[in-house]
Amino acid sequence: MTGYGQFCSIARAHEVLGGRWTLLVVRELLCGSNRFNDIRRGIPRISRTMLSERLQALTFVGAVARIDGEHGPEYALTEAGKELATLVGALGTWGQRWLPRSAKNEDNDLEPLLVDMQRRVRFAALPKHPIVVRFEIDRECRFMLLKADEASLCMHNPGFPEPLRVRLRLPALVSWWRGDASFAQAQRMGLELTGPKALMRAFPGWFDRYQFAEIGPVAQKVDNAAIARSRTAHTPQRAATSRP
Repeated sequence: MTGYGQFCSIARAHEVLGGRWTLLVVRELLCGSNRFNDIRRGIPRISRTMLSERLQALTFVGAVARIDGEHGPEYALTEAGKELATLVGALGTWGQRWLPRSAKNEDNDLEPLLVDMQRRVRFAALPKHPIVVRFEIDRECRFMLLKADEASLCMHNPGFPEPLRVRLRLPALVSWWRGDASFAQAQRMGLELTGPKALMRAFPGWFDRYQFAEIGPVAQKVDNAAIARSRTAHTPQRAATSRP
């Protein structure tokens, strides 16, 4: 592929990192995925061929190391790769602040969201005994096994009690997880919990929401302020009249 032909380190780095999917692969590695299928589970739309190419490219530039693990090849970020956390974090912060958010109008996949939930379980807040949470989302069903030291996402119940059911449309779950809406607002959007009251009350506290959930959108606020200033600037000023 033809490069930018520039000495600038920004251009040179972009030649390596600017390709489609590349920084999402880095994101998955930063989040702890180190096997091929685990990385792809967080990026389900990437083909196996493309993922292999991206991992090879990152390995070639020294950002990723390929390791022979106990159950096959594994991938780990090198010192150079870990330094990309700052870049990935800055992109996440910028996107959360400045890009419009409307989950009902977005083309989102279920799997990456549930994978992120699995990663961000608060183990200290879980019930003492293992349970399975059943998610029924847009006619798809997933099961999350929650234990004192383990969280697993499954296609089928792995054989533990299933006392809590979460039923909703994907936009409601996206809105709550991303920080667009509170849990109560997500319930008004259709999020429905079924199970013992104590578990239903505790459920939201079992997770640390999306890493950037606390970053609020500012684009709309800035736009409204700009509109208000514009209207003020164009409002005709009444001429002062003097009384005789």
